[in-house]
Amino acid sequence: MNKDTSQGEKAQEGRALENRCWEYLKPLLEELHKKVDRRLVKTMLDVVLVILMHRNRNSGLLLSELGDHLMGGERGPAGVKRIASLLHSHRWRSSLIVKWLWGRGNEKVKELKERKEEIYVIWDESVLEKSESLQAERLCAVRSSKAVRLKRIKPGYFNPPGGRPIFVPGFNWLQLLVTGRKGTPVLAHLCWWTTRGKSASTKREIEAKILRKVARLWGRQVIHLWDRGFAGSPWTSLALAHRLRFIVRWNTRYHLVGPDGHKQEGWKIARGKRSWDHRLVWDARRRCKRETGIIAFPVHLPEDERLLFLVVSRPGYGRKPWYLLTSEPVHTSQQAWNVVFAYARRWQIEMSLRFTKSEMAFESPRLLAWHARLKFLLIASLAYAFLLSLLPNPDFWFQLISTFCHRTGKWSQDVSAPLYRLRLALSRLWLLFRPHSLPPLISG
Repeated sequence: MNKDTSQGEKAQEGRALENRCWEYLKPLLEELHKKVDRRLVKTMLDVVLVILMHRNRNSGLLLSELGDHLMGGERGPAGVKRIASLLHSHRWRSSLIVKWLWGRGNEKVKELKERKEEIYVIWDESVLEKSESLQAERLCAVRSSKAVRLKRIKPGYFNPPGGRPIFVPGFNWLQLLVTGRKGTPVLAHLCWWTTRGKSASTKREIEAKILRKVARLWGRQVIHLWDRGFAGSPWTSLALAHRLRFIVRWNTRYHLVGPDGHKQEGWKIARGKRSWDHRLVWDARRRCKRETGIIAFPVHLPEDERLLFLVVSRPGYGRKPWYLLTSEPVHTSQQAWNVVFAYARRWQIEMSLRFTKSEMAFESPRLLAWHARLKFLLIASLAYAFLLSLLPNPDFWFQLISTFCHRTGKWSQDVSAPLYRLRLALSRLWLLFRPHSLPPLISG
């Protein structure tokens, strides 16, 4: 009796999660229904559920695998055909999902504004590597991050490989998250582009287009966080022209005009200057406290005399300082610390890119047509966005992972945002109690 009751409760929990996913995607599905038949609308919801259920880094987004999960057994090819009909339909475009994601980001901005919290828009660029492919549309040469990791020097191993960077076929990728000083980020935008062929674009063209859109949407309500890939006078001048608030990690080799009026490399401005303040700062990545010093200087670009501030964070011996160029006023040590802690939130997008590549298998699709691939990746991003939407409810997901993904050990107990375990628990729940919206499985 108790066992049956427990099974019934788990089945209800699975049903509740399914309804939650439906409610989350309902505005998007209603817009899609205006353009296509309701069968394709149902397929969209089914594909999101199946993507969450099927966990495999190498084949997580293969149509044959998802089709088998969707229909099962001998009806696997029919499941593939259903997904392909959705992806190759000319009645809807990928811009529908892109617009919906912008809407979720706008809702997050309004929510944080009502709570009178600082709002951060985190930018980062990456690549999708398709080293095994040459036939897919719009492939271009991208620098392999996998090769960089494999060539990294490791203690105890001699003659580490060196040489020039390795480039493989793939696509360029840009992603934006909206978040506050604390809490869960929201996926606001992601896009892919190529540097070859008729549809070739440059990185700065794509980024400038998105920057103009963000400036129209949110203006000075938000602070933009950029890493060293965005550093440089052209991009910073563009941000100043749109009157945006920003924090960018400055490349130490790039020049600035310091307080003395001399043009010099960024690191030389702070050389020999004592820190204003010291604090023990928690390093969440390495899980330890570091004594960190802080200092700031008024500076400006060599080509632009508008006032900026260079904040230098010194994490101690053996660690490289952060040189943060910001449009925010920095006259006190507390204002300088605010800039450093704001930039530390940029680590959220690094974890996001890692999760989508490894856990969500964004590099696994084998579609040849560009528009079908773009739709497929954006549908997979809906599954990721839904997972993020579950994190603000700790009581809910803690009970879920305690039941379906129990782990022992200090690391597993202390982890702050167990997105990997949440996805695993959700997958196990729906594999055990199949969502009602999916067709019943027929074994072969």
